Amino acid sequence: MAEQSQAREDGKSGAFKRSKRALIISACLTVVAEYGVAATTHRKIAAEAGVPLGLTTYYFAQLHDLLYEAFSQFAQDGSGAFAESLRVCETPDVAISVIVTFILAGQEEGNKASVITHELYTLASREERFRNITQQWMCGNRTALRRFFDADTVRMLDPLIEGLIIHGLLSVNDPDPDLVERAVRRIVGR
Repeated sequence: MAEQSQAREDGKSGAFKRSKRALIISACLTVVAEYGVAATTHRKIAAEAGVPLGLTTYYFAQLHDLLYEAFSQFAQDGSGAFAESLRVCETPDVAISVIVTFILAGQEEGNKASVITHELYTLASREERFRNITQQWMCGNRTALRRFFDADTVRMLDPLIEGLIIHGLLSVNDPDPDLVERAVRRIVGR
């Protein structure tokens, strides 16, 4: 009986630790989106998460370890969501429509995910450790695209998607859905 009680307590403790850790990771991404990687600190993350500063450093002694974990989770979630959106498509034309919608959503002003993505790109351009995250993300996205398009087309389409999102975010003009669709169709030859 005492062993069962201890096992339940250990289970609760483990769940508590996982939830606090997940909360800190989520807060890290929020802080990165608001302030950028360069201005992200344990203190800001703790404040965003509503936890004591010591808890962030307990789970992640080095800020770079927290950033790595947060960006890894973010990339896995992003790649998974992209793959899932394409998984339900039955034809290349439906996939093109989903891709165009994805690009336009990424171009929306204030899109937190796009801002975080570009913070990751900047960090990955300087630090190889973070480049592993972007490589895995690209591989996941390209695998999802390969269901509909040949390898060469996918190698051109993937950077087009990213480039259109970047240009849309940086533009002072509203996104142009017709241009986005024409660009995707031109690359895929449809």
